[in-house]
This record gives sequence, C-alpha cells and structure tokens, in this order.
Amino acid sequence: MQQARDFRDESDQLHALIEPLSDERMATVTAFKGWTINNVIAHLHTWNHGADLSLSDPEKFREFFERLVAHRDAGGLVIDFEKAFCEGAEGRDLVRMWHDYYGPMSERFAQADPSARVPWAGPSMSVRSSISARLMETWAHGQEVFDVLGVVRKNADRIRNIVILGVNTYGWTFHVRGETPPEPMPHLRLTAPSGQIWEYGDPGSAELIEGLAEEFCQVVTQVRNIADTSLKVTGPNATEWMAKAQCFAGAPNDPPAPGTRKTRTGAA
Repeated sequence: MQQARDFRDESDQLHALIEPLSDERMATVTAFKGWTINNVIAHLHTWNHGADLSLSDPEKFREFFERLVAHRDAGGLVIDFEKAFCEGAEGRDLVRMWHDYYGPMSERFAQADPSARVPWAGPSMSVRSSISARLMETWAHGQEVFDVLGVVRKNADRIRNIVILGVNTYGWTFHVRGETPPEPMPHLRLTAPSGQIWEYGDPGSAELIEGLAEEFCQVVTQVRNIADTSLKVTGPNATEWMAKAQCFAGAPNDPPAPGTRKTRTGAA
C-alpha cells in the first residue's frame, strides 16, 4: 500500500531533521501550544502505537483509548499521558524509540487489506485512511519542528494524501461546528511539489482555490493561517472553508492567528 510507504518516508524526513539534535535541543519550545520537540515526538509515537493497535488488536486499542479518556476526565493533560506512555523518555532515547517503531509499523500497514475497517477515537475508518492520517499527523506536527529549527521543508508529492484528506473533510469542517456545509465545494487547482497540477471538484465552479498544494495542506492541518499563504481564494464558500478548515478528528479547532506560525529566522 503506497500510503504506508509514504508514511514511512515522511517519518524518515522528520527523523533526518531531528536525529542530530542534542537532548537540550530536543527540549526547544515550538510555536504549537508551547509543546517542545520532545512533546511532538512523544505524541507521534503514542498515536502511531494506537493506530498499530487498532490494526492488530481492536480490543486493546479500545482499552488504550479508555485509559486516555480516564486520564483526561481526571483533569490530566494529554501530553502527560503521552510522556507516561513513552516511559518518560526524552531526547535521544525518545527519538530512538519513535524511529525503531514506525518502520516495522509501516510494514504491517503495507501488508494489510487497505479496505478493512479499524476503530479510532471517533467513527471507524479504513486501514488506508488510518495510515494516511498518521502521515498527515507526522507532516503537520513536523511543521512546528521545521519552523522552530529555521529549516524550510522540501516537500514531496506524497502530500497528495493530505490534499485528499482535506477534500474529504470539507463537510466535516462544518459538521463539527454544528453547521451545514455550503454547496458546492470549491474547485481546487493546486500545484504539486513536482510541478504537476492537481484538480478536485467541478472545474466549472465559480468557487475556486488556487496555489501551492503545500499551502493548502498547511491550511487544512491548521499549521498556517490562510492569511499567511499565497493561496488565491474566490467565492464565499471557498473563503469560509479556508477560514476554518480542519482535516483532523476531535473537537472544533480554530486556525492559528495570522503571523503566529512561520519558519523561524536566525535559528541556531
């Protein structure tokens, strides 16, 4: 399954960025909710494990998720749950734990039936969607790491998986807020990292979003405000969608304020 290979490649790119970091640099605070790079990697490792459990043992996944819910209901922070899951590992030890797990995990997903259903925090999803979501999470949380280290990420066409998630969650963006999705969904005309043009939706629609696929992905994953991109947005539906797009599960989240998420300059 290509999505499993794409997940591994995205994880490998993030690993190449952080593998040289010292334990001290791993404690660097990012622009995402005050999380450190350690918090980011613990989060990715914990939920990689959760997705892997949902594939191999759905009942154990439910037990895993129930422990998180109980922790949260008792007033605990999710990042503390994730740190405990990682046995308090930080720095080089945490990077090694995450790296040594995601490779074999990607192989298990590659060999699975892409259409099989697996449980998750909300509705069940296909195996293909599950590993695509892990790729999206790795890419999105990787952005705050690239940003704080002052590195401009070189994207690959595997981000098409995230574009598709963005398209497929057009309705979700509104439903999660108790709103009716406006029709029609805007037409997308996006330029891939390779230069290829990706199009979705009715090409005859007056509702249109044009620009870099990378920037569309940044908006739907909420790692950039639409105002901080060069996307060209035409029509009220397109404008409303880009103002609050959300391709991930959970409660409704607002995008970052304009100017708050960007690649740091002068990072050592």
